[in-house]
Amino acid sequence: MDHFASLRPTPKAWLLNSQLAPHIDAFAEHLRRGRYAGRTTSKYGACLAHFAHWMTQCDLPVQVLNEQTVDQFLNNHLPCCDCPMPVQRVHSDLRAALGHLLVVLRAQGVIAKPPQPVGDIADELRRYDAHMDKARGLSASTRSDRVRTVGRLLLHKFADRPVVIGELQPADVRQFIAEQLERCGTASNAAALTSALRAYFRYRTTCGDRVHGLLGVISSPAHWSLASLPRSLKPAEVERLLSSFTASVPSHRRGYAIVRCALDMGLRSGEIAKLQLADIDWRAGTVTLKRTKSLRQDILPLPAVTGRALADYVRHERPTTTNPALFVRCLAPRDQPIGVDAVRRVIRDAYQRIGLTHGRSHALRHTLACRLLDHGSSLKEVADVLRHRSLNTSLIYAKIDTPRLTAVALPWPGSAT
Repeated sequence: MDHFASLRPTPKAWLLNSQLAPHIDAFAEHLRRGRYAGRTTSKYGACLAHFAHWMTQCDLPVQVLNEQTVDQFLNNHLPCCDCPMPVQRVHSDLRAALGHLLVVLRAQGVIAKPPQPVGDIADELRRYDAHMDKARGLSASTRSDRVRTVGRLLLHKFADRPVVIGELQPADVRQFIAEQLERCGTASNAAALTSALRAYFRYRTTCGDRVHGLLGVISSPAHWSLASLPRSLKPAEVERLLSSFTASVPSHRRGYAIVRCALDMGLRSGEIAKLQLADIDWRAGTVTLKRTKSLRQDILPLPAVTGRALADYVRHERPTTTNPALFVRCLAPRDQPIGVDAVRRVIRDAYQRIGLTHGRSHALRHTLACRLLDHGSSLKEVADVLRHRSLNTSLIYAKIDTPRLTAVALPWPGSAT
């Protein structure tokens, strides 16, 4: 209880006299391992005390705690809470603290893990998720989105009976798509919806199902291939972007190294987040990408300027940790790798500092491609550097290859040349 010595007498008594008392030390140790600040630890202790007081009032044993219990506390008790002051009532802090509590109690075996969905639909979704993971190598976020869409389709047709894809008719798929687009009719949602359904039906063909009639009723929203121009940064904007990582920017060495990885090697945000120290061969000057799209492994040359940026981050700013990830969190929970969203936020914040209105991290890959073309590289070489599986993916850069376009341009009708 020394971890929460700053608690006022009343909340401290609530905590010590509750069924959570035997788990206080484990909760504090969990926060300590995550290197949470002392102020945050004290705040979470106050949240725990409020929850313990509510448990005592409701005569709830600790063994029944789960996400539903936490929701009941937050949604039913908190809006009309009349617990005596001082008491912690900040919703976000309470949810965060109680999330940690459930993790601790499950690690101790006090409460059960969240039950897995059961039934024919749940089994089908698990098999499809395993296929996307092991056979296709799709990211967790992509798999989650597609499983969510397919789950809605299966519930639409097989809510109370076994899943038999042969019973799914084109009219069922057409009606499902119409209902989904009524809820959100944006072009991006329509594209995601049709892509998820096509991917699932292609998977079902590998299971022996005949789904050509179902695929035929799925029409994508109008999208002209290669209609747009790739948005890239001009050389002056690149210089301003790199110069924006001054000492006043939090974790500026990490941010600078992240941008260099995207700008010099064309790494995707997910690939940057998954880099590990062992992936870098400093002597050979190479980077091995082991966790890329479609389960491929690629070995890329490490440009000298990128290597210096990474070495500067590792030597002078990377926190001391046993985690093998190259880029790790600076804030609690520490000793954890940063996520894809953190990489994108670093790049987006850098754009904002130099006054760029767009925030797509992919623009740095486009910038590398444009730079290669300007120096005389072919589209095949661009495709190799960006690791496009199909050369067609790189054809969009032909639209900005001005020197080669000039060479094949025909004279304007009626002109002298």
